[in-house]
Amino acid sequence: MNAALLLLALAVQDTVLLKPVVVTATRVPTPADAVTAAVTVISGASLRERGIRTVGAALRETLGATVVETGGPGSQTSLFLRGGESDYVKVLLDGVPLNQPGGAYSFAHLTTDDIERIEVVRGPVSVLYGSDAVVGVVQIFTRTGSGGGVPRLDAEAGAGSHGTSRVAATVTGGTARLAYSLGFSRFAADGLFPVNSDYSNSTVAARLRVVPDARTDAAVTVRQADGVFHYPTNGAGQIVDANQFATDRGPAVSLDLGRRLSDRLEVRALVWMNETDGRVDNAPDDATDSTDIHSRDRVRRRSAELRVNWQLRPGATLTGGASVEEARLRSTFSCRTSFGDCSSLPMDKTRPTRASFVQVLTGIGRPVSLNAGGRLEDNGQFGTFATWRVGAAWRLDSATRLRVAAGTGFKEPTFFETYATGFGTTGNPNLRPERTVSWEGGIEHTVPGTSLSLAVTYFDQRFRNLVVYDFNRTPNFVNIADARASGAEVQVDYVLQRGVVASVGYTYLDTRVLDGGGDPTFETGKRLLRRPTNAATVRVTSRLGARGTATLGARFAGDRDDLDFETFSRVTLHPYTRVQAALEYTVLQGRGGVPAITLQAQGENLLADTGREIANFPVRGRTLFFGMTLGAGNQSSR
Repeated sequence: MNAALLLLALAVQDTVLLKPVVVTATRVPTPADAVTAAVTVISGASLRERGIRTVGAALRETLGATVVETGGPGSQTSLFLRGGESDYVKVLLDGVPLNQPGGAYSFAHLTTDDIERIEVVRGPVSVLYGSDAVVGVVQIFTRTGSGGGVPRLDAEAGAGSHGTSRVAATVTGGTARLAYSLGFSRFAADGLFPVNSDYSNSTVAARLRVVPDARTDAAVTVRQADGVFHYPTNGAGQIVDANQFATDRGPAVSLDLGRRLSDRLEVRALVWMNETDGRVDNAPDDATDSTDIHSRDRVRRRSAELRVNWQLRPGATLTGGASVEEARLRSTFSCRTSFGDCSSLPMDKTRPTRASFVQVLTGIGRPVSLNAGGRLEDNGQFGTFATWRVGAAWRLDSATRLRVAAGTGFKEPTFFETYATGFGTTGNPNLRPERTVSWEGGIEHTVPGTSLSLAVTYFDQRFRNLVVYDFNRTPNFVNIADARASGAEVQVDYVLQRGVVASVGYTYLDTRVLDGGGDPTFETGKRLLRRPTNAATVRVTSRLGARGTATLGARFAGDRDDLDFETFSRVTLHPYTRVQAALEYTVLQGRGGVPAITLQAQGENLLADTGREIANFPVRGRTLFFGMTLGAGNQSSR
């Protein structure tokens, strides 16, 4: 995309690069045209303009991504990227992994309130991030105030369909040497079922960045989330319970410290901690109900990493790093039914990991740029594992760029797969990591003399050693399954006129199970579950003068296979199309101490398409939301 088109598109669109620099793909700020991986950058301000309040919803429009939700707000929300498993993407918040050990993560509770931007890297990035970065990385960067020293307040309130309500407030401010942000949000909804279906989520987030001199910087991020989700259904989508609910709460904390020792040498340290306390409670509904189930999983992950960035020469940087991490799971499960006691023994397991990695980037600012890297991981459960990645980008001219990349990725087994006992399940401590090898090639072109840009990427991946569950074995978990996924991603952006941008994205995905290992979720010769072969998004965004923005979009997902957990038979889900629209308009511009007031309206699934994302689970019908925001103080930080 040329500079003129980029500047116009940035005003109204979030799926183009906000700046000509990205970080997640290489761990160092790198010009976008020198990055060899496929990267999408999503603006937090644009998401808030369009009323997108969760990261899961934001990712629905990303090329190669399929997001599925088991019902209403707060339900399990999974991301399938480029055909990989739902635990194949590393999710980071300012460098802190949010995944459970082994990759599991639900996007249900992760809001966009305090987000500066989201960077999505497609393709294996285990070289830089270790386990779970099998098919990509999603990194959320939180915003920090700056300039003027005058605080800025942004507040919001709104309500909508399904009993939805939301309040939020963020204060940002600071100077060039010290900047801060502090935010709070509360979201609640009634859900989709007639009983036991409400959801609430409260989030507090803070960030402090200090730059004491020209060579030193430090940033502290703290985020505490607390979600409570009531659900009446079993795994087959049947309404069976009037009071079961799940809670998910815990903090994520990081300290990122950097010191430039010379013009060519920088040292950075990252220390982080993430704790989650997940509970499921299902007490008896009444005197005739004998079911009493309570489970609790407390997971703590702590890590320290030191890395060095050494500029070998102009346009060439060598990065080397080493890290240590400890993951601990403390789990209890008490269970009583009409068939008797079904509890399992408490679990308290710790898994240490040590890793070292190296990466070289060269050709920055030149027609051809190259990157190569390797990583050696030493895991306390499965031992050592090595990964690699290489890539090249060739800028033919100002309008055309070619790129190619290849690499490997891996995912460690979960604690449950490794150590489970009781309730008819036995874990396998001898499991090996699931792994992939992949390659991709792409071309990006802006038609000379026009505002039309096109990007096309082909990718091919092979997944091996997938862990499956086998009823007939002891232990029940084994590395058997083998699958592949290949396809193409196409992105077209066009500035129709000043302030109006159209965007079209299309993903073709061909998946196949090569060896299912007897697990019904992996049927040999069939497609991988819940990944549509064809998916597309369309969006037109327009500025309404200097006061507002209007957006109209649609998202299409073709037919895909799923498993009906009532009959354990494979079913094909029908295609669906979701149409959404958003309007934001400032009715009072803030001047002379008077706060700015902006009205918002959003509509989702406007055509009330009933196509399901998961077998037997309903989807939200036509949904409307109306809100108002207030901004006062320093420059807008929205």
